[in-house]
Amino acid sequence: MMLLVVGKSADTERMNIIVLGAGIIGISTAWHLRERGHQVTVVDRQASAAQETSFANGAQISVSYCEPWANRQAPWKALKWMFDKQAPLLFRPQLDPAQWRWCLQFLAQCNDKAFARNVQQIVALGAYSHAALKDMVSKTGIEFERLERGIAHFYSSAKAFDEAAEGVELMRQYGVQRRLVSRDELLKIEPAFTPYAEHIAGGTFTETDESGDARVFTEKLAQLCASAGVEFLYQHDILSLQPARSGKPATVQIRSHNNSARRILSADAVVVACGSYTPLLLKPLGVNVPIYPGKGYSATLPLLQPEKAPVVSTIDDSRKVAMSRLGNHLRVAGTIELGGFDMRLDTATARARCEMLVKRVEELMPGVCDTRLPEEGGDPQFWCGLRPATPTNIPCIGATQAQGIWVNAGHGTLGWTHGAGSGKAMAALISGEQPALDFGFWGHEPNPSSPAPIALTA
Repeated sequence: MMLLVVGKSADTERMNIIVLGAGIIGISTAWHLRERGHQVTVVDRQASAAQETSFANGAQISVSYCEPWANRQAPWKALKWMFDKQAPLLFRPQLDPAQWRWCLQFLAQCNDKAFARNVQQIVALGAYSHAALKDMVSKTGIEFERLERGIAHFYSSAKAFDEAAEGVELMRQYGVQRRLVSRDELLKIEPAFTPYAEHIAGGTFTETDESGDARVFTEKLAQLCASAGVEFLYQHDILSLQPARSGKPATVQIRSHNNSARRILSADAVVVACGSYTPLLLKPLGVNVPIYPGKGYSATLPLLQPEKAPVVSTIDDSRKVAMSRLGNHLRVAGTIELGGFDMRLDTATARARCEMLVKRVEELMPGVCDTRLPEEGGDPQFWCGLRPATPTNIPCIGATQAQGIWVNAGHGTLGWTHGAGSGKAMAALISGEQPALDFGFWGHEPNPSSPAPIALTA
């Protein structure tokens, strides 16, 4: 791997910057800031990078699937699925005002006008980020089980396949070369689903999309950052933030897991990239970010017949499940569960959702993976993570009203797709530059051209 080349913009002074969070968003931010010559410190409560939401996601880098959850059909689907433990979207009501406030904001986005406005920004960031990722890989040579084979999307009903044409046309309007394919074309693109052929009505395919292991990429990028002088304070809890005021810098109070010692770090800028936990850090400062955790699940399965396993990353529309080949394993991931910060895997609901993923793989490609459950002698690597979701699916990127405090969070299911570009854009903004894309970045004043992210913070 190549080392990071540290530079310096002619018009930008080097700053001391703290990045909170060592997932794909935080590490990408640290990389791009250090590349510009800034002094960077990364703080995370885990022992290494990418140990939470970036650990075992669906592995897809999918500009073609940059669509908001909120659309005109979403409320009715959510009601229909409410009592189904295996449903793609499961709402578990809590005595939590933040959950209900988020849901009301989400409902306000469930119309065609809001959908079109939101998808434009999500796709713009996706395309910008994919280009940024390619540039980073070219510079670093990082290997992360990358497969540049595109992403296929199949539909199990004729009705769903017919409705897919609208989404394809919308994506093509924004420059995404997603196209409709017949069942036969789909099976030529990815023959692994031939055993399930009679249940496939058709699909879509985007050859420019790709897949790869987000955790491996993030870990290796963090190592390069450390080699380039980025300081990492792992196993530290973040206790509180203080904005800059009266000529004093912004500060972060942290506590070590090793000896409980507390420290106060000061910086010219603090970037909060803590995923679903971001609102908890920013609320005491009067900064309200519309992020609520959406619990997602994955299973990583050993391959029994690698020659029959898929190499094209695929989305099963009926179950809203993504499948990606990672070397000698298949990663299957999906579902959204709105039920707070519950990270348990041993509940009846969690078990049902994990088992659904494994059973679906066996239905689609019998005998290709080891789909036995642990009690059957199998070794499925079950995992769950909290996706930091906004009602619009547009992440919160930019300056908050608290001086010296910045935010880079709220990427939902698209953290891997949007990660590289979000870090690049954040580094540009902190350095006083405007990123080269049409996106509503946060600032001290609302951006009239893109009101959605700001309006939801009121």
